[in-house]
Amino acid sequence: MAVLIPALSSAVPRMTTAERHVAERLERKLDADYVVWYDVPVGPKRLHPDFVVLHPRRGLLILEVKDWRLETIQLATKLSWEIAPAGIPTTVVNPLEQARYHAHQVVAALTQDPQLVFESGKWQGMLTFPWSYGVVLTQITRQQFEAAELGAAIDAHRVVCSDEIAEATEPEALQSRLWGMFPLLMRGMLSLPQVDRIRWILFPEVRISNPARRQQQEQRHRQVPQTTLDAAINPHRPNDLPEVMTVMDVPQELLARSLSHGHVHHVVHGVAGSGKTMLLCRRAEQLAADVIDKPVLLLCISELLADKLAADMATKGLAGKVQVQHFHAWVRTQLATWGQPLPSANKKSPAKLRECMANRLIGAVGKKQVPSGQYMAVLIDEGHDFEPEWLTLATQMVDPETNCLLAMFDGAQSVHERARVQAFSFKRVGIQAQGHTTVLRVNYRNTRQILHAARQLAGDLLINADENGQNEDAIPLIAPLSCGRDGPEPIVIELPSVRCEAIKVCELLCAAHEEGHAWKEMAVLCGDEAKLDEAARVMAERMLPHQICRGSGTLDPDTDTAKVMTIDASKGLEFGVVALMRNGQCTNSSRDQELVYVATIRAITSLTLV
Repeated sequence: MAVLIPALSSAVPRMTTAERHVAERLERKLDADYVVWYDVPVGPKRLHPDFVVLHPRRGLLILEVKDWRLETIQLATKLSWEIAPAGIPTTVVNPLEQARYHAHQVVAALTQDPQLVFESGKWQGMLTFPWSYGVVLTQITRQQFEAAELGAAIDAHRVVCSDEIAEATEPEALQSRLWGMFPLLMRGMLSLPQVDRIRWILFPEVRISNPARRQQQEQRHRQVPQTTLDAAINPHRPNDLPEVMTVMDVPQELLARSLSHGHVHHVVHGVAGSGKTMLLCRRAEQLAADVIDKPVLLLCISELLADKLAADMATKGLAGKVQVQHFHAWVRTQLATWGQPLPSANKKSPAKLRECMANRLIGAVGKKQVPSGQYMAVLIDEGHDFEPEWLTLATQMVDPETNCLLAMFDGAQSVHERARVQAFSFKRVGIQAQGHTTVLRVNYRNTRQILHAARQLAGDLLINADENGQNEDAIPLIAPLSCGRDGPEPIVIELPSVRCEAIKVCELLCAAHEEGHAWKEMAVLCGDEAKLDEAARVMAERMLPHQICRGSGTLDPDTDTAKVMTIDASKGLEFGVVALMRNGQCTNSSRDQELVYVATIRAITSLTLV
């Protein structure tokens, strides 16, 4: 079964009957290594061919779909056809010419990349893989096509007729008909890095700036034949094409494009490092691109992550359309905006004060003292750390006319006890995501060695992982799968005191800096505030550039300083080099296992536990 992007369920509202018919047949009758895009903007000119089909051994195929009946066609020539679908003659471009134009524009974009063309010989400058184009006529049989002599206007081998893409058509027969559209002399096979490059060039929406994913794809580049590597350093490579093109994987693209159509509740269960936050931000950007009367609200629990995402949205000019806040700051803002009294801070711990504020807002919304439906969409990161009543509150803030909600969860990183997570119900909190739940299993952030260490340190945390995640009303516990990127083994050092740990961490960070890591790529994660204070004190004594990150407004990712923070504060963030000060932290308690797991998976390349 092929991968259809976007998913059929989300694409149907904008499909014609003929397009849906073709999409269903391609999805069901092509093999799993085919990827099919429907009506996705392609290339620099943002063209919209009906279907783009890609296969690593077969190549690239552009298809146009027409639902014209034979009696509709009054005149057909090589350049134009005269049709009368409602009895009124209309002149249109020959559908094969339409497909050919789209294909040639695609080829023109791809041949700018030296890694996709022959360097020398008789095929110099031409693509190293097959490409072609064709037409699907969903209302004309092959017999009708031949009897009407339409082959004089459109090459017979470039047409799939209605009886050749029927429900009864054998998959092999359909695939044979599609690849019969290719010139016989075209040969070649696409490597995985080349497939990434094709997607990067044709579909700008899948491009990502992610150091972990870039390192993974650089490793893939190192595994391709030497002739391709030579092309990678070709001095004639256009300046605007990067040597390594970093893209979403196909499941991530499928999710991102499927979310962009239709306003529904959608839940994503993703393991750490699977790209949940990236997809959430892409969704926010998609929504903000529409003409909207109400803003988009993006909520998370981590103050530092909220600061980072807010800065990212501001950089993209979306601060007015996308409001990013950590949950408790948003609660306080809502109470103040709508004239609700704030609870007294007298003798209340910060946690108790936050709880009181949330309860007060929940009550005010219930009494209609604070309006619901304030936002065009609500996007929730770190949903596993929200109390159920907080999630209910968030769902009430969605405008019922748009009904657009997206929530990201990872049961392995929840601050709540596992028993509470297992008892959770999406229906009870007002999230109606049945049929709109996605599971992301692949971790792209960590090397294979770091992920293996994280799973070992997690102890029993992942022992009962749900391999299927099929219960759509619960938060499953998903074990992460490695993307296969390799790196150094994590270092474990036993030391007698917190100060000894802090001293050793400083030595390790200095060594990493000498190896070429920028200070801003490093983080020191601590189990509590006392360890944080000691780490910061020793770093100050040694005059190492560092930044203490305790809460909102304390994280500046652009300054070249090592970040010092608690494990809880680090949620949602990632760093190339991570040192975990764990003195007394690694016990058999489930909470400590969760904390250590959360800390270790922040590391992209290098991990040290002291």
